[in-house]
Amino acid sequence: MPSRPPKYPFLLTVKSYGIITIALFINALAWTAFIIPSEIVGGGVTGLSALVYYASGFPVAFTYLFINIILLVIGIKRLGFGFGIKTVFSTLVLTFFLWFLQQLITEPVVDEKFMSAIIGGILGGASVGLVFTQGGSTGGTDIIAMIINQYRNISHGRIILLFDVVIISSSYILFRSFEVVVYGYVVMAVASYSIDMLLMGHRRSVQLFIFSKKHDEIAEHIANQIGRGVTLLNGKGWYSKEDVAVLMVVVKRYETSNVFRTIKDIDPEAFISMANVMGVYGKGFDPIKY
Repeated sequence: MPSRPPKYPFLLTVKSYGIITIALFINALAWTAFIIPSEIVGGGVTGLSALVYYASGFPVAFTYLFINIILLVIGIKRLGFGFGIKTVFSTLVLTFFLWFLQQLITEPVVDEKFMSAIIGGILGGASVGLVFTQGGSTGGTDIIAMIINQYRNISHGRIILLFDVVIISSSYILFRSFEVVVYGYVVMAVASYSIDMLLMGHRRSVQLFIFSKKHDEIAEHIANQIGRGVTLLNGKGWYSKEDVAVLMVVVKRYETSNVFRTIKDIDPEAFISMANVMGVYGKGFDPIKY
């Protein structure tokens, strides 16, 4: 049951870029307000850029941009031009936010270093996960994670975590402090968990069985307005001995409210069975991997 193309793709694209912009602002805020002022080394290219900043005073935004230019070329070749557009957009916007906010914020918002690590990790991880849900990337190790995830069913958070271990561990060379390394691991763990939780929620799908005498009208609306495929099953009621039509639909969990609203408007007497599914692979959902 492949999904149909969206009815208004341009509007969806504008919405997608808007969500990405908000997420990138949150990500930059996590770094400039919590992580960097507290002299904590997080993971990813931003963490590597922070190391350069601590050692030389060179702005984080410029180091981040330079490294990502190289990685973007690789990402566009492997993930396609559509990926490249959103990632170039994300890289430029995040570079601007990092530069702008670092000019404004010179002291950590929270004095306690551990709380800075927790809050920074939550905001940083959730924002990266939100960008992933829109098909984009904040660049850096995110690009490498998306390339690997294209061929292997390994979570983004786990891949990024492996790269982050190396970057954060290297902070000991600069600070000669295990405490800095430990705080970096706190940021890494919280961010990784936040990414996975957000992506799992976005990808979670449900299977619906819809029993209604107005099945044709419901199926038409789901297919054309919501953009999901519908399968019509022929059945027979055991008690009534009457032939019945059953609609089977698989949708993302966040789409269920639209489906239920549609069914209620068309046939308030409809009978619906809903169940969570472990995974849905194919067009409109996750790609088939091995």
